[in-house]
Amino acid sequence: MNDFVNGFWPIWISTITLGGIAFCVGLLIFASRVKVTLDSDNTNGHEWDGIKEMNNPLPMWWVGLFIITVIFGLAYLFLFPGLGTYNGKFGWTEVKQYEAEVAKNNAKIAPLYAKYAAMPVEDVAKIPEARDIGKRIFLNNCAACHGSDAKGSRGFPNLTDSDWLYGGSPDTIKLTINNGRNGIMPPMAAAVGNEEDVKNVANYVLSLSGSIHDSGRANAGKDKFVVCAACHGAEGKGNQMIGAPNLSDNIWLHGQGEAAIIKRIHEGKNNVMPAWKEKFTPEQIHLLTAYVWGLSNK
Repeated sequence: MNDFVNGFWPIWISTITLGGIAFCVGLLIFASRVKVTLDSDNTNGHEWDGIKEMNNPLPMWWVGLFIITVIFGLAYLFLFPGLGTYNGKFGWTEVKQYEAEVAKNNAKIAPLYAKYAAMPVEDVAKIPEARDIGKRIFLNNCAACHGSDAKGSRGFPNLTDSDWLYGGSPDTIKLTINNGRNGIMPPMAAAVGNEEDVKNVANYVLSLSGSIHDSGRANAGKDKFVVCAACHGAEGKGNQMIGAPNLSDNIWLHGQGEAAIIKRIHEGKNNVMPAWKEKFTPEQIHLLTAYVWGLSNK
């Protein structure tokens, strides 16, 4: 794909565009100058099955529209982007158009959000109208990952419970929405030991939440868990400062059971939530925060 951004392609596009227009104009001029020998009945001598070909010139209105179209095309290419890297006299771009429309829309709906902007998130979450606005923002932008009911799915956190990777306070939720999150667990198998050690640690992790496990392997894996405790804590209760999950609450974001945990130890995981501060205004994020906070604080 790198070939499509080098200097050849703008020249190629410009050549094809202007060459096409020049060809059409040249064809029209050529056709207007060609003199056809006619019979007395205004035919050119071609006949098939009793049907004679008349030599009727193009209607002048058609020729006029053709010329106007060519002039319009040239004017458009002068005023707007269309010739390679040339931005046009007006400097129009789809990005500027998008930003202008977003700004216009934000100005239009600003009064709707303004009355909630100064209120605490906890109070906003109690207002039905505010919750409905926040819900619409959520459904249009967040539901693709977290689900329309906000209960998430594998790899996407449930927002309706009290299990928060980075914390569930209004300020933390707002920070997460604004800046996004990038949760990284590195592959830990080499640090844990051999394959037997990995299985033992997996069973110890299962034992922390009271899940079905092999008690013998769990006891053997307890000492090896020390390499995991740096992030998840000695008791496996996680660390919201770095987004390390609580392993003792029986909530499994990436799958439950020995096989799923072994896979995570071997492969690690990189989970990314995008930042939304460029798309939403602070007032919109305030309402979205109130809606998300309210899901687990009813």
